[in-house]
Amino acid sequence: MTRYKAIIFDLDGTLVHSAPDLHSAANAALTASGRKTLDLATITSFIGNGVEKLVERCLRATGPYSQALHGTAMTAFMDSYDANMTTLTRPYPGVPDCLTRLKDNAVPLGICTNKPTEPARKVCDGLDLSRFFTVIIGAERDQARKPDPQPLLRCAAELRADPRDILYVGDSGVDHATAQNAGVAFRLFSGGYLKSPIPDLRADQIFERWSESGLRTDQAGFVTVAAH
Repeated sequence: MTRYKAIIFDLDGTLVHSAPDLHSAANAALTASGRKTLDLATITSFIGNGVEKLVERCLRATGPYSQALHGTAMTAFMDSYDANMTTLTRPYPGVPDCLTRLKDNAVPLGICTNKPTEPARKVCDGLDLSRFFTVIIGAERDQARKPDPQPLLRCAAELRADPRDILYVGDSGVDHATAQNAGVAFRLFSGGYLKSPIPDLRADQIFERWSESGLRTDQAGFVTVAAH
């Protein structure tokens, strides 16, 4: 059985169901751009590569656009999202219980997300999740973002853990590719925003509910993944 010293999590679609608030902000951006709004399922399918890419995909789906229009849409998106980061966003069922067990057993925990760092922190603060995490690494303008391994490796370094001793938990092909690029073990939460199956994952690397995550700690304080 593989044992890990620390766990790093993706945020949107992994720990929290944030699509409803992102949907509202994206439609505010489209309205400000003179575009038709999109339904929740469509906008959820655009989540995963950061808010700039989310807004770009929304504009691209509704017509041609310029960088100036993208800038207008981004401003409207952030104005809406800043006011409503946790209006509808909630942790997935079982997440607080799982994080509590790990934290109580002194497991170092971090977040590595393509959401910008400040909104990521605000979401965690608003949902009372920040207390679980030593490190929150978000995507910043002009810096590498997932699937580039650098954000995940930086998170590992700030946790003072060797990448070989870390488990990364995410919900997407982007997260899986990030873990592969960083040489980090991966576990998939399939109940989030997964766009298509990841063919090279074994069944025991996937869980659909947090009550079935299998994340446990042994007597030495290492994290193990128990079969469910």
